[in-house]
Amino acid sequence: MRVLVVEDNVLLRAGLVQLLRVADFDVVGEAGDAETGLEALRQSVPDVVILDIRMPPTHTLEGLSLARLIRAEYGTSIGIVLLTQYVEARHAIDLLESGANGLGYLLKDRVLDPAELADDIHRVGAGGSAIDPVVIEHLVRRREPDGSLASLSPREREVLASMAEGRSNRSIADTLFISEKTVEATIGRVFSKLGLEPIDTEHRRVRAVLAFLRAAQPDL
Repeated sequence: MRVLVVEDNVLLRAGLVQLLRVADFDVVGEAGDAETGLEALRQSVPDVVILDIRMPPTHTLEGLSLARLIRAEYGTSIGIVLLTQYVEARHAIDLLESGANGLGYLLKDRVLDPAELADDIHRVGAGGSAIDPVVIEHLVRRREPDGSLASLSPREREVLASMAEGRSNRSIADTLFISEKTVEATIGRVFSKLGLEPIDTEHRRVRAVLAFLRAAQPDL
């Protein structure tokens, strides 16, 4: 899998590149700012680009702006893994609005675990999503859910939180030590309680996750 790394912190960028190469990823380029990153992306057309949200020159949302541009030009053919120093779920939600396919949102201090990083990149590169579990945990603790989310049982909230991380039914089952059939049944109850019509299962998963994240971050 071909990966481009766009990160302004030289030490972190070098560490990421080394970890990726050890994990047998093909690092096709690296950059320290959004403009150089866009040039490298257009030349190499990677499978996945790893982007710092805040980069020069203003260190505000250059990475997020680049992510939007990539989505506009390449759709989901290029996976995007956003890196952040802090829990800022509104940025993940902003991108999820246009679809969760090929999207990752990870905290910087957790990306140096080679196995987890490789798994997240493969998931995003395959069209899935990967939201850092620490982000989910932070949001869950932030406040109790309102409205339809308040009707969810503790188990249903656990399953929904795992869905928000981008886990498959099998992964959720393994993580929570329950059967895959139990996961499927629980997700069905979550959809029903949230009033999500049975039109498209994947689309309903995204809508359920968005409802979960918005309820946990009420200023959105």
